[in-house]
Amino acid sequence: MPSSPDSIDSRTAQVPDSAAGRRFDAVLAELFPEFSRSRLAAWIKSGDARLDGDLARPRDPVRGGETVTLTAVLDTRTEDAPEDIALDLLHEDPDVFVLNKPAGLVVHPGAGNRAGTLVNALLHRDPALAALPRAGIVHRLDKDTSGVMVVARTLPAHTALVAQLSAREVHRQYLAIVVGALVSGGTANAAIDRHPRDRLRMAVRDDGREAITHYRLHERYRAHTALECRLETGRTHQIRVHMAHLKHPIVGDPLYGGPLRLPKGASEALATALREFKRQALHAQTLEFKHPLSGEPVRCSAPVPEDMQTLMRLLREDAAEHAQVTRR
Repeated sequence: MPSSPDSIDSRTAQVPDSAAGRRFDAVLAELFPEFSRSRLAAWIKSGDARLDGDLARPRDPVRGGETVTLTAVLDTRTEDAPEDIALDLLHEDPDVFVLNKPAGLVVHPGAGNRAGTLVNALLHRDPALAALPRAGIVHRLDKDTSGVMVVARTLPAHTALVAQLSAREVHRQYLAIVVGALVSGGTANAAIDRHPRDRLRMAVRDDGREAITHYRLHERYRAHTALECRLETGRTHQIRVHMAHLKHPIVGDPLYGGPLRLPKGASEALATALREFKRQALHAQTLEFKHPLSGEPVRCSAPVPEDMQTLMRLLREDAAEHAQVTRR
């Protein structure tokens, strides 16, 4: 079991004016997303999280513009064991890893799922990550979403990357294959929070957290579209929820995709590919950020995985074939 001494972590952040009237604990969770809400709540109660230097209760409303100070002892011990799991590294230096996560790989260990995760693989690659919150992971991808992720290797790098994410300074572009032939791009600006009845799902809610996704056409087929989606915010399942809300769910999405829809007259190969695509057709294609120490831009792209390439090829062939029939 890897372990390391506890450490003192001191951080400050400013409450945005747009948060005026919201609960202190909810705002704190947005300012420091690398920590769990239960841990943040405990630090509020112990006085380790303060508002303009003063004690505050979790339910106290913020005005906007205050300085939040977080000074807490981090228990860096972890029960997660290192495992020799191959990682596809796109960039590596003493401060960060950038990797291409395959579909099917869980990021964080959970109840009944302590092994075979990205965290286990990272701890094998760099045991010092045991001393960082969540083994240096500053943002996550769903189990069945593939693509590029950044991992901090030091506490200063972790702090800087989380600050960039909070300030919306990290460029995150995804490729998604959705149902329906869109004619133009657009922006989904719809707040997201937990589904009121199904705790495994997220949903568009008037009382949710701000969520903004920009999308544009990448390739249009007869009854599907490949979209380039750029995250302005980073809510759980954001692209998946937004596209389902727009009535263009992501192909293969087990939570938000709905019933299978086949193009009229689709070939057997395309029909089979759509039926057997059992994960959301979503790939984190490009990530760009400022290096947390040097400030130099870092841009990494992960190649489109084979299953999505195959599906796009079949959709393209289907569109070309039916275009020829129409011209005759």
